[in-house]
Amino acid sequence: MQRSLALSALLLAACQPAGGSEPRADSSPAKPAATARANLYQCEGCEGAAEANPATLRNAARIGPGIDKGEPLAIDGLVYQNDGKTPAASVIVYAYQTNAAGRYANGAATTLWSRRHGRLRGWVKTGADGRYHFDTIKPAPYPNDTIPAHIHLTVLEPGKRPYWIDDIVFDGEFGVTPAYRKSMVNQGGNGIVPVRRDASGRAVVVRDIILERHPA
Repeated sequence: MQRSLALSALLLAACQPAGGSEPRADSSPAKPAATARANLYQCEGCEGAAEANPATLRNAARIGPGIDKGEPLAIDGLVYQNDGKTPAASVIVYAYQTNAAGRYANGAATTLWSRRHGRLRGWVKTGADGRYHFDTIKPAPYPNDTIPAHIHLTVLEPGKRPYWIDDIVFDGEFGVTPAYRKSMVNQGGNGIVPVRRDASGRAVVVRDIILERHPA
């Protein structure tokens, strides 16, 4: 996830089983990082990942209350251990995004991050198979900006500190330029994903995640 995207977010400011019956997109996980990233925990806003009760979380949820207008979008994925092969259980994935106007709007007064991240936020916790699923709407780019539409993801592993991974962005859409691709650090695997359509015509993306190595 681009640090600049999350900082922009601050300034501008469950459900069906994971995986379902739809075919998975071809989103082979990227090569795992060989060493821990020096800036892994430099993660303003990642505290939001811990704002849900883990005991109540399932592997599928809606981002936001489901009342925001926009194009329906389904997000499927598998969370892998750092080997890029073994499914990772009990991992919390926290997601937040702009609405169809490109804004982090209508946040609650409950916490700092519920205010800043807006209404469109949600949490899932993987089961033994590592799968997760979100229902949401497609976000829009920030108004008058060149950054692609994106969905922020934070990972919280059992007994670890939370950290960012690369945002979900939509391959072939606004702002996903060669320069943007080059800027991505592939944290948590590749976040640039193609948009497919299920049998009903709903937009579907697959964002698999490889857990990062942690400092010793």
